[in-house]
Amino acid sequence: MKPLAAGLVEAVLDTAPVGRLALSDEQDRPEALPIVFARAAGCLWSPIDGKPKSTAQLARLARLARAPAVMLLVDHYADDWADLWWLRLRARAEIVADKHPDWSAAVEALDAKYPQYGSTPMFSGEPTLIRLSWHAISWWAWSGKEGILRWLEEQIPGAGAFAEV
Repeated sequence: MKPLAAGLVEAVLDTAPVGRLALSDEQDRPEALPIVFARAAGCLWSPIDGKPKSTAQLARLARLARAPAVMLLVDHYADDWADLWWLRLRARAEIVADKHPDWSAAVEALDAKYPQYGSTPMFSGEPTLIRLSWHAISWWAWSGKEGILRWLEEQIPGAGAFAEV
Protein backbone atom coordinates (compact mmCIF):
# COMPACT_ATOMS: atom_id res chain seq x y z
CA MET A 1 0.00 0.00 0.00
CA LYS A 2 0.99 3.58 -0.50
CA PRO A 3 2.41 5.35 2.56
CA LEU A 4 -0.02 7.28 4.69
CA ALA A 5 0.37 11.05 4.72
CA ALA A 6 2.21 12.35 7.77
CA GLY A 7 -0.85 14.36 8.86
CA LEU A 8 -3.01 11.24 8.90
CA VAL A 9 -0.44 9.24 10.89
CA GLU A 10 -0.14 12.08 13.40
CA ALA A 11 -3.93 12.37 13.73
CA VAL A 12 -4.24 8.63 14.42
CA LEU A 13 -1.42 8.72 16.99
CA ASP A 14 -2.89 11.78 18.67
CA THR A 15 -6.34 10.18 18.86
CA ALA A 16 -5.77 6.47 19.56
CA PRO A 17 -6.05 5.85 23.31
CA VAL A 18 -3.81 2.78 23.52
CA GLY A 19 -1.22 0.80 21.58
CA ARG A 20 0.44 -2.56 21.97
CA LEU A 21 4.18 -2.43 22.45
CA ALA A 22 5.96 -5.51 21.10
CA LEU A 23 9.35 -6.19 22.64
CA SER A 24 11.62 -9.14 23.41
CA ASP A 25 11.77 -10.90 26.76
CA GLU A 26 15.00 -12.18 28.35
CA GLN A 27 15.06 -15.21 26.01
CA ASP A 28 14.26 -13.08 22.93
CA ARG A 29 10.69 -14.38 22.83
CA PRO A 30 8.09 -11.86 21.67
CA GLU A 31 6.00 -10.09 24.27
CA ALA A 32 3.31 -7.43 23.89
CA LEU A 33 2.11 -4.90 26.45
CA PRO A 34 -0.70 -2.36 26.17
CA ILE A 35 0.60 1.16 26.69
CA VAL A 36 -0.69 4.70 26.72
CA PHE A 37 1.34 7.17 24.70
CA ALA A 38 1.40 10.70 23.38
CA ARG A 39 3.24 12.34 20.50
CA ALA A 40 5.67 15.19 21.21
CA ALA A 41 8.87 16.45 19.63
CA GLY A 42 8.62 13.96 16.75
CA CYS A 43 8.48 10.88 19.00
CA LEU A 44 6.01 8.90 21.07
CA TRP A 45 6.27 8.94 24.86
CA SER A 46 4.87 6.48 27.39
CA PRO A 47 5.17 6.97 31.16
CA ILE A 48 5.84 4.45 33.88
CA ASP A 49 2.76 5.72 35.61
CA GLY A 50 0.89 5.25 38.86
CA LYS A 51 -1.53 2.57 37.61
CA PRO A 52 -1.17 -0.57 39.79
CA LYS A 53 1.83 -2.73 38.86
CA SER A 54 2.63 -6.30 39.88
CA THR A 55 6.14 -5.29 40.95
CA ALA A 56 8.15 -2.12 41.50
CA GLN A 57 11.01 -3.46 39.35
CA LEU A 58 9.50 -3.41 35.89
CA ALA A 59 10.97 -6.05 33.63
CA ARG A 60 10.00 -4.03 30.57
CA LEU A 61 12.61 -1.39 31.38
CA ALA A 62 15.40 -3.98 31.60
CA ARG A 63 14.15 -5.58 28.39
CA LEU A 64 14.05 -2.27 26.55
CA ALA A 65 17.55 -1.38 27.74
CA ARG A 66 18.83 -4.75 26.49
CA ALA A 67 16.90 -4.85 23.20
CA PRO A 68 15.61 -1.39 22.20
CA ALA A 69 14.20 -2.46 18.82
CA VAL A 70 10.41 -2.52 19.28
CA MET A 71 7.16 -2.28 17.39
CA LEU A 72 4.03 -0.39 18.36
CA LEU A 73 0.70 -1.60 17.01
CA VAL A 74 -2.23 0.81 17.02
CA ASP A 75 -5.43 -0.72 15.72
CA HIS A 76 -9.19 -0.53 15.54
CA TYR A 77 -11.53 -3.51 15.62
CA ALA A 78 -15.21 -3.33 14.69
CA ASP A 79 -17.96 -5.86 14.14
CA ASP A 80 -18.26 -4.40 10.66
CA TRP A 81 -14.99 -5.59 9.19
CA ALA A 82 -15.05 -2.83 6.60
CA ASP A 83 -14.01 -0.57 9.51
CA LEU A 84 -10.91 -2.60 10.51
CA TRP A 85 -7.49 -0.96 10.36
CA TRP A 86 -4.04 -1.11 11.94
CA LEU A 87 -0.89 0.96 11.97
CA ARG A 88 2.52 -0.54 12.88
CA LEU A 89 5.51 1.57 13.83
CA ARG A 90 8.98 0.04 13.97
CA ALA A 91 10.85 2.04 16.55
CA ARG A 92 13.80 2.31 18.87
CA ALA A 93 12.97 2.64 22.55
CA GLU A 94 14.93 4.78 24.96
CA ILE A 95 14.39 5.09 28.70
CA VAL A 96 14.63 8.73 29.74
CA ALA A 97 14.47 10.73 32.95
CA ASP A 98 13.43 14.33 33.54
CA LYS A 99 16.73 15.78 32.31
CA HIS A 100 15.84 15.04 28.66
CA PRO A 101 15.39 18.24 26.58
CA ASP A 102 11.92 17.12 25.39
CA TRP A 103 10.73 16.04 28.87
CA SER A 104 8.36 18.97 29.45
CA ALA A 105 6.78 18.69 26.01
CA ALA A 106 6.26 14.94 26.51
CA VAL A 107 4.67 15.37 29.95
CA GLU A 108 2.39 18.14 28.65
CA ALA A 109 1.29 15.98 25.71
CA LEU A 110 0.53 13.02 28.00
CA ASP A 111 -1.35 15.26 30.42
CA ALA A 112 -3.43 16.74 27.57
CA LYS A 113 -4.26 13.36 26.02
CA TYR A 114 -5.13 11.52 29.25
CA PRO A 115 -7.33 13.44 31.70
CA GLN A 116 -6.96 10.39 33.99
CA TYR A 117 -3.61 11.85 35.08
CA GLY A 118 -5.65 14.39 37.03
CA SER A 119 -6.41 11.64 39.56
CA THR A 120 -3.74 9.00 38.83
CA PRO A 121 -0.07 9.92 39.21
CA MET A 122 1.74 10.16 35.90
CA PHE A 123 4.78 8.57 37.48
CA SER A 124 5.39 5.73 39.87
CA GLY A 125 8.67 6.08 41.74
CA GLU A 126 11.41 7.91 39.88
CA PRO A 127 9.84 9.85 36.97
CA THR A 128 10.55 7.76 33.87
CA LEU A 129 9.35 7.88 30.28
CA ILE A 130 9.84 5.52 27.39
CA ARG A 131 10.66 7.43 24.22
CA LEU A 132 9.82 5.71 20.94
CA SER A 133 11.57 7.05 17.83
CA TRP A 134 9.94 5.39 14.85
CA HIS A 135 11.76 4.79 11.58
CA ALA A 136 9.23 2.77 9.57
CA ILE A 137 5.45 2.65 9.32
CA SER A 138 3.26 0.01 7.74
CA TRP A 139 -0.50 -0.07 7.72
CA TRP A 140 -3.60 -1.85 6.52
CA ALA A 141 -7.25 -0.90 6.40
CA TRP A 142 -10.09 -2.88 4.86
CA SER A 143 -11.47 0.32 3.33
CA GLY A 144 -8.10 1.96 2.68
CA LYS A 145 -7.21 5.28 4.22
CA GLU A 146 -10.87 6.34 3.93
CA GLY A 147 -11.67 3.81 6.67
CA ILE A 148 -9.07 5.38 8.95
CA LEU A 149 -10.41 8.86 8.17
CA ARG A 150 -13.94 7.66 8.96
CA TRP A 151 -12.75 6.36 12.34
CA LEU A 152 -11.02 9.67 13.08
CA GLU A 153 -14.16 11.59 12.24
CA GLU A 154 -16.17 9.36 14.62
CA GLN A 155 -13.67 10.00 17.42
CA ILE A 156 -13.33 13.75 16.97
CA PRO A 157 -15.74 15.42 14.53
CA GLY A 158 -13.68 17.54 12.19
CA ALA A 159 -10.45 15.59 12.86
CA GLY A 160 -10.39 14.09 9.39
CA ALA A 161 -10.12 17.55 7.91
CA PHE A 162 -6.73 18.00 9.56
CA ALA A 163 -5.23 14.89 7.99
CA GLU A 164 -3.55 15.30 4.63
CA VAL A 165 -5.08 12.97 2.07
